[in-house]
Amino acid sequence: MAFGSRLWGVLLLLPLLLPAACRAGGGCSGEGGPLEPFDELYASGVEAYYSGDFAGAARCLERALRSRRELRDARLRCRRRCRGQVRLEAPGPGAGGDLPFFGSVLRRADCLRSCEEQRLGAASRHRAAEEVRADFQRRVPYSYLQRAYIQMNKLEEAANAAHTFFMANPEHMEIQQDIENYKTTSGKVSLVDREARQHMEDYSAGVRHYDKEEYELAIDLLERALKGYYSEDADCQIMCEGPQKFEEHEYLEYKAGLYEAIADHYMQVLACKHDCVRELATRSGRISPIENFLPLHYDYLQFAYYRVGDYVKALECAKSYLLFHPDDEDVLENAAYYEGLLEGTMDPDTIKPRKEAKTLLRRHKLESHLLQVAAAGLGYTYTEPNYWNRYGARQDEHSVPSSISSEPEDGPRLSLAKKPMPKPDRELKEGGPLLYSDVKFVYNSQQLNGTQRVLLDNVISEEQCRELHRVASGIMLAGDGYRGKTSPHTPNERFEGATVLKALKYGYEGRVPWKSARLFYDISEKARRIVESYFMLNSTLYFSYTHLVCRTALSGQQERRNDLSHPIHADNCLLDPEANECWKEPPAYTFRDYSALLYMNADFEGGEFIFTEMDAKTVTASIKPKCGRMISFSSGGENPHGVKAVTKGQRCAVALWFTLDPLYRELERIQADEVIAMLDQEHLGPSEMNINPKDEL
Repeated sequence: MAFGSRLWGVLLLLPLLLPAACRAGGGCSGEGGPLEPFDELYASGVEAYYSGDFAGAARCLERALRSRRELRDARLRCRRRCRGQVRLEAPGPGAGGDLPFFGSVLRRADCLRSCEEQRLGAASRHRAAEEVRADFQRRVPYSYLQRAYIQMNKLEEAANAAHTFFMANPEHMEIQQDIENYKTTSGKVSLVDREARQHMEDYSAGVRHYDKEEYELAIDLLERALKGYYSEDADCQIMCEGPQKFEEHEYLEYKAGLYEAIADHYMQVLACKHDCVRELATRSGRISPIENFLPLHYDYLQFAYYRVGDYVKALECAKSYLLFHPDDEDVLENAAYYEGLLEGTMDPDTIKPRKEAKTLLRRHKLESHLLQVAAAGLGYTYTEPNYWNRYGARQDEHSVPSSISSEPEDGPRLSLAKKPMPKPDRELKEGGPLLYSDVKFVYNSQQLNGTQRVLLDNVISEEQCRELHRVASGIMLAGDGYRGKTSPHTPNERFEGATVLKALKYGYEGRVPWKSARLFYDISEKARRIVESYFMLNSTLYFSYTHLVCRTALSGQQERRNDLSHPIHADNCLLDPEANECWKEPPAYTFRDYSALLYMNADFEGGEFIFTEMDAKTVTASIKPKCGRMISFSSGGENPHGVKAVTKGQRCAVALWFTLDPLYRELERIQADEVIAMLDQEHLGPSEMNINPKDEL
């Protein structure tokens, strides 16, 4: 069995350097005394794992994880306590005026050292190597844990460990398969992320209730998320006061004067504190933060409070949001509307933005000013990021210029200007045979103002569209089809989906007609063959993910919408519109090579598919969906795309992603292939076979 986790060289050497009592699980045998270093416990756990002592491995790894948490908690407690006990004194005038200040600095340092040594022992015991810290950041110990627990037949613990690792490593296909196996074997569907950040969990849950129009529940969770956010922010600020790495200097050769040395260290601390905004908005294992994370709390809350009739809170939250985006026209209009509702009952001017938002933003601006002063005058390298990008739901960044030429209503509408796109990393061809006589070619890459793009009609018939729609109505669930990961959505639409294997399972069970379930499988294979042939690929194109998805406009929420149904993105890289780059790195699905969307209907308003430049704003082509129409394109940064808001009705499509790498084949597709092969061999449908469907699937 392949374990899939990289063991750093330092971990291979570390057990050999430890005392014998700490090896083979011995370092996990005792409790009490100073806190055991988590890196030593980790090394003991890894060694026990590879020696076949799975119980010892699980014990050591659990202790390592607990030790790391306790180390952080102990440092937080000491730093809070010493802040309270030793106040920094202001420098006085004249010679020796700085002595009170530096005296208080020395007393606080002594307080911190004494406090930490009581619980942790010597500070040098807890200086883990960078590679070990990176392993814990990437949650690698949980990969070992889940393997150890499976050997011990502790399926629930194994499933939760695997899920915890997967949440920070979504590209890890082996763990993904393990999780599916745990679900099948144990029937466990609800998995626990043991490293979940509570303020993010509350935020996500609040948004889910908001999407369901359960506004009181959404308010409770979003308010709790805000409270947790500000608490985590205070902790983040304190933790930034720890040791810093002077990358440009060898410590023993460091000859800076007093104030240069203070400035060097303080600027690193300040940059760390300033970046807490990004840290608290970034999910574990991810590189990019949730855009506009903190302001979005207030944006959701202002509307939720309005919907429950609390106009005072609605105005308070709207004004809080406007601290971050004072020129947001929609929220300005909302605030004015709330003020109008309150006139005659109270003075709206007495309602102020929330104090904690004002305090954080004032501090954040001062930090930015000091960092830029240091960059200008002290040679300190610093570039201020845009911490409050408005790419999230309900934001103006979703508006797209309409500089497009007039085209037939059901065809693409193309922009007048086009900028060069980056070149994909393979030889590009197109124009191969379409394989099926009824499929109609519409536009190629040049006509679509891009690279590796094709638009086709009549890929499926009107009757097949109707049949697929009937299947969709019978098998789809809200948010289903993305294995629990956050899916592209908007609060103004309901998102539903299903996979091929789910359709076949429902067909087995007789919940939908087998012929209809099989149609989903067959038309996705037809689409794959067309894409492979048209782009003249020299190797097999495999399914990476297949998803039947519908988006439904929610009544009462479509007036003056300015968001997108699916924000502009690329399918195999992280789109960075400001840098005009697309970073091909996790958590993007870097293994995806081609994408396709096969549309099922046209009886809705909005919902046009759009290609853009890498600025995510300039439209290069716009496609109006209709039954049987398919748009296909290469998945890289050369093809940023999104979906305009669905403002009325329901828009349904089969979304397909493909890979040229067989290692990343879709697991559910492989299982579906096996089911189909079995039935084809028997020449029987499931209703004619003496088979328990649950046993087979």
